[in-house]
Amino acid sequence: MKRLSKLPLAAASILLATTVSMVATTTGSAISLPTTAGNGFSPAWVGSWAAATTAAEAAGSSHNGFTNQSVRMIVHLSLGGDRVRIRLSNAFGLSTLALGHATVAKQAAGGTSVSDIDPTTLHDLTFQGQTSTNILVGDELLSDPVAMHVDNLSNLVVTVFLPNATGPVTWHAISVENTFIGPGDLTAAPTAASFPTVKACCWYFLSGVDVARTLPNNSVVVLGDSLADGSGNTLNANANWPDDLARRLIGQTGPLAESVLNESLAGNRLNHEGTEPGAGGFPGLVQLGTNTASRLPASLFAQNHPRTVLLALGINDIWISDDSSAAIIAALRRVAADVREHGMRVVVGTLGPFQNFDTPDQIWTPEKEANRNAVNNFLRTSHDFDGVVDFDSVLRDPANPAALRADFDSGDGIHPNDAGSQAMANAIPLNLLY
Repeated sequence: MKRLSKLPLAAASILLATTVSMVATTTGSAISLPTTAGNGFSPAWVGSWAAATTAAEAAGSSHNGFTNQSVRMIVHLSLGGDRVRIRLSNAFGLSTLALGHATVAKQAAGGTSVSDIDPTTLHDLTFQGQTSTNILVGDELLSDPVAMHVDNLSNLVVTVFLPNATGPVTWHAISVENTFIGPGDLTAAPTAASFPTVKACCWYFLSGVDVARTLPNNSVVVLGDSLADGSGNTLNANANWPDDLARRLIGQTGPLAESVLNESLAGNRLNHEGTEPGAGGFPGLVQLGTNTASRLPASLFAQNHPRTVLLALGINDIWISDDSSAAIIAALRRVAADVREHGMRVVVGTLGPFQNFDTPDQIWTPEKEANRNAVNNFLRTSHDFDGVVDFDSVLRDPANPAALRADFDSGDGIHPNDAGSQAMANAIPLNLLY
């Protein structure tokens, strides 16, 4: 039962300049693999999937928790490997979490539901050899390694059985994946038929999946808001821009590709807590998380082999909290300095347009637009970061730069659809991530 270290892992973020040669282009990089790739390296763990977690809301499923129920969740890996281990979290629980049983399996090919598993790949998760365990308040646990080969960009199905009342849960509220809930121990159930409740939202207790690789792979950690968290994307399609970025990295850089860990939180702000109210009657929500700097120890420094942070935050500070450009710039610089102090690179994204978000007379104002443009103008010329991705230039309407392009609009005026998310991923020069 391995408890996660909360110490920085900068020492493990090795650049390996002698192993990889890079040729930068305006849209990405071509990486030539060494002829001896794979020789001389022992298998090492690297994060393949991750989700930022928060405390429960004051009502609803996160508050009520589970009693004698199973929860089945689907995760989309970036990198594959020959062994896997699962991270489960009680970081925000109010009492010890009893885990009765947990399993992992590959998603069934051609199943009628995303929850259907390939029974031949079903494995019990163990913790120091035991199939049940307790997770203390504030703790995260790693399962014992499971010997199963998983492919790049494949889906895993994780099911946990919770025999006792959990109370308020540790969760990630915006999964853009269906989650399945049913009575009793359903950890070996082959299909969705046993799960009467299907929720188009959340991951409960699940915070990460690591894979063992024979090459020295590292991670890109995305610290973003709802544009990266998947709001506006197609359900169960793995269509947010961090997933699109993972596909680009693997397609263009092959075995030495970085994994992509999406630690984004919808509504997250640089300078404010999620519970703080804001413009247009916005009430504030626990699930939006605490200020970004406070999230770094859990979302970044505790990861395996993080090399680069892609920071895409600030628009919520403008539209929700009416922050000045100076306040947002100062916060981005503080986060970048902290990340660099831990030996990692920082790439920052400009802030996209939102003129047509909800009701413009309540949300968007010319003053807020001026602040957004001031932040973006600073980022485009700043030397405080290792690179800048101009998401604004990708997303804005050429005829009205304050508004989101119609063909990239998911329908609410701020969140890109699948095509817009793909365009964001395509705009990231891959050489900035190495």
